[in-house]
Amino acid sequence: MKLHCLGTAGYHPSATRHTSCYFIPEHSLMLDAGSGLFRVEKLLEVEEISILLSHSHMDHVFGLTFLLDYVSVTPLRKIHVYGEHVKLEAVRKHLFDELLFPILPPIEWHPIEALGRRFELGMAKCSWFPLEHPGGSVGYRLDWENLSLAYVTDTTASPQAEYWREIQGVDWLIHECNFSDESIELAIKTGHSWTSAVLESAAASGIRRLILTHINPLATDSDPLGLAKVDDEIWTARPKQIVVASDSLIVDLSSL
Repeated sequence: MKLHCLGTAGYHPSATRHTSCYFIPEHSLMLDAGSGLFRVEKLLEVEEISILLSHSHMDHVFGLTFLLDYVSVTPLRKIHVYGEHVKLEAVRKHLFDELLFPILPPIEWHPIEALGRRFELGMAKCSWFPLEHPGGSVGYRLDWENLSLAYVTDTTASPQAEYWREIQGVDWLIHECNFSDESIELAIKTGHSWTSAVLESAAASGIRRLILTHINPLATDSDPLGLAKVDDEIWTARPKQIVVASDSLIVDLSSL
């Protein structure tokens, strides 16, 4: 099972990163729909896809408008979009307002509250849980027969946060890490995570494989998260495999 990192930045695109979007072609499943969605065209070989939205901030949803193009040049004919009811309504009312984007792609909207906290999504059992973030966000856990994956973005990685109980021991965790430890105050103020908090909390939750995403687009050096500066004690206890996501990276989730 391959995870395609289509967009790995937060807030806005940069010269090297577009905003949040991940795709698993084997299950026709997308995580968020930021500007990185434009890279999905060559991967669309089915008539239907499902998109799990974490929330409705622009950097996570405005790629939905790109899908109108791909319906005309790929087999894609139907798009299932999942998210909280109020967030879906915001996207429908504002992003697809006729003065902003007059033609709606063939989207079916699925409020997750109506499905319960756990529901079937193709071959996966999907669960969702609230996250602390200005305006609210949700995370997702997906359990297939032989693999589990969690997606957590736009929240502070507090070790006391309730969502860690929901994702204990998943095979892979995609977790936002917008800031390095040099910007903890700003991370807390904006409702985002910093490097040592993610590493420490993930390790404490029995997570061995971690993909760090939602990277600050202004951080353009070779170590945007300051991994080389993390405290030795935290680094020793870190998850054993850490991937800093980059656009167009493909991660083989089956390599456990």
